[in-house]
Amino acid sequence: MVLTIHVAEASPGSAVLVDGGSVVGVGPYEDLVAVRPEARVRRWPGILTPGLLNPYGPELLEGCYHPDPREADAFGTEPVTGERAQALFRADASRRGASARRGVQRLLAHGTVAVAGELRSRAAQDAVRRAGLAVGRRPGTLPGPPSFSPAPLVLLPQPAPGAPARFAVFDVPDRAALVRRGASTCVATVIAGRLVYRAR
Repeated sequence: MVLTIHVAEASPGSAVLVDGGSVVGVGPYEDLVAVRPEARVRRWPGILTPGLLNPYGPELLEGCYHPDPREADAFGTEPVTGERAQALFRADASRRGASARRGVQRLLAHGTVAVAGELRSRAAQDAVRRAGLAVGRRPGTLPGPPSFSPAPLVLLPQPAPGAPARFAVFDVPDRAALVRRGASTCVATVIAGRLVYRAR
């Protein structure tokens, strides 16, 4: 695996040096480059953060049907919820797995690196495991209705040497703007050192 430094324009003091699936250094970009000049550099707009915990795993991955883009004429492009979603799953059980995988892709596109809540279906469990999403503890108080960008956002602890390389980058000038504009500003999500989402 190639050593990689991830640095975001608005947070150059919080660059992350990744080796394989682990963080091996965190700090100012100039310091990391001085120590490992051979590392590949990935530059991003905005700020680099630890990534988000979405506490609504069951609601988003089991309670919603995420239409295939080819189904847009029939179902639209937004998640189908409630009894209509459950009716779709009952009519065709194979939809559960495909929907869960598309739901996970939406989570990754919102800077999510961990989910919480008890996932009961094998389809959702498999989709989360394959993506490498961590499974965390659900907060005692949930932040409003289920959303890919819940308010308030739940940020994980900062990346640290020896920890899994798990973080996200948002195209905002600072954390206050991230809170204000939400997780749809995500431009990159990294899990286990792999770039699992990149905005086009």
